[in-house]
Amino acid sequence: MPQIPLSDYLFLSAAMFVIGLIGFLVRRNPLTMLMAVELMWNAGNLVLAAFARNFSDMSGQVFVFVVITVAAAEAAIALAIVVMVFRRRPDVDVDDISVLRG
Repeated sequence: MPQIPLSDYLFLSAAMFVIGLIGFLVRRNPLTMLMAVELMWNAGNLVLAAFARNFSDMSGQVFVFVVITVAAAEAAIALAIVVMVFRRRPDVDVDDISVLRG
């Protein structure tokens, strides 16, 4: 079975992170921004899993599990906030949302 070099994983992860960062900075829809954040989380997970595989250390995979758990909790909270905002407004732009300000 051919081995995939670590550099390929790192390149793919960097590409995923850059795409997520650009999506987060450019898009104004909160759902799209949330998906971009998830892409960045998964880019970090890919790096952790790649290093864990390359160095035969299971701690990286444990970190991936923790990150996935935190990302799921973050997604649930963010989606709840977005749904509440969508109930009050017909369209949502993150620049127009000032409801959460005190």
